Amino acid sequence: MEEYLEQLMEKVVEKNPGEKEFHQAVREVLESIEPVIKKNPRYQKEKILERIVEPERVIMFRVTWEDDNGEIHVNRGYRVEFNGAIGPYKGGLRFHPTVNLSILKFLGFEQIFKNALTGIPMGGAKGGSDFDPHGKSESEIRRFCESFMMELFRHIGPNTDVPAGDIGVGTREIGYLFGTYRKLVNRWEGVLTGKGINWGGSHIRPEATGYGATYYLIEMLKKFHNKKDLNGLKVAISGSGNVAQFASKKVTELGGKVVTLSDSKGTMYLPDGLNDEIWNAVYEIKALRRGRLKEVADKFDLDFYENKKAWEIASKEGDVDIAFPCATQNEIELRDAKMLLDAGVTLVVEGANMPTTPDAIEHFMENDVIIGPAKAANAGGVAVSGLEMSQNAQFTYWSPEEVDRKLHSIMVNIFNTCVTYAEKYTDDSKNLIAGANMGGFVKVADAMIEQGIY
Repeated sequence: MEEYLEQLMEKVVEKNPGEKEFHQAVREVLESIEPVIKKNPRYQKEKILERIVEPERVIMFRVTWEDDNGEIHVNRGYRVEFNGAIGPYKGGLRFHPTVNLSILKFLGFEQIFKNALTGIPMGGAKGGSDFDPHGKSESEIRRFCESFMMELFRHIGPNTDVPAGDIGVGTREIGYLFGTYRKLVNRWEGVLTGKGINWGGSHIRPEATGYGATYYLIEMLKKFHNKKDLNGLKVAISGSGNVAQFASKKVTELGGKVVTLSDSKGTMYLPDGLNDEIWNAVYEIKALRRGRLKEVADKFDLDFYENKKAWEIASKEGDVDIAFPCATQNEIELRDAKMLLDAGVTLVVEGANMPTTPDAIEHFMENDVIIGPAKAANAGGVAVSGLEMSQNAQFTYWSPEEVDRKLHSIMVNIFNTCVTYAEKYTDDSKNLIAGANMGGFVKVADAMIEQGIY
């Protein structure tokens, strides 16, 4: 079995040269689902793994737009429709200069299993562009979104592919994209999620990923620490974008002490924890003005450590109980894991996608640090996107309280699925990474077999 998986991995690398992020994601999944493949030889016979690592469709296109000075710019747009066995393709659009095919394939591949875990019928996809919205005017962003959708609209639909927002794509960008789509097809339909609440959006969608990851964290505490809340626990959070903002808010509401927030320029240290006034300032500067976290630190006379990671500062300043990475992929490296372990971290809950490197994961697990994996812990965003799709299909709205209850229930079920599969196939209920991968994989693999060869 090990030889079979290694040969498959070699083929993935050979067919996708230079795509290191994608290689990393595939290897992590293949290694963790090995027990399932051993006990279910039909998956190997039906070539499920060979099929599931190959996207069903990759769409790449030119995006041409004009800036406010009349200068023409050319960007590249993508949509990777990875797997639609259990429902319409579903996954975000990312506008960021680092976007490339490798990153989108890694994200789309992860999305397959994350979406399957929610229990909502959604396939896996990801897309976006190497367009950088920072420093662009409102009109320039609108013109880019219009040009982007002029091609994307051919490939999406409420029962085909339903994109959402991601880095660089918020409600404003979703609005421009949706408006262009509606003009092109002459229909109002739930083709995008993350819409404004007045035109088909769902309540608590902005909060969903951060809230959901915190609900998952609470289940980890209940199961493994016999603790029902975060009272008395110090939490180091990285990032200060959407996920970090609402994770920090919910952690604070549930009694935790948030000691760090960060952005690409450095880390803000909060010796007394987060409060409403500081949180409101973070939200205003990061979500509304798209400024820098140092402005918040200066306003409240807090220390800001330039070009330093949250993990280094949290560890330097004292004990830490929980690491909550919410910024970007591979942000906790082996060096960071060692620092966090020395600082007393016993739980890691991943709010970002694949934020912990393989060697850091190995180090954590060897030292009994329990990891809540991204494809399970940060599924709250896509869960509420699925709820938004349901509301659109029914032409109805659910209250914030009702959506929050549904989200909480979904996150509890996701956690229980991770534990069930970990116990069944590894005899270790703490191996949530394997549990998440196996739980999502089995659902998709069985659907693929039942639908024949395609």
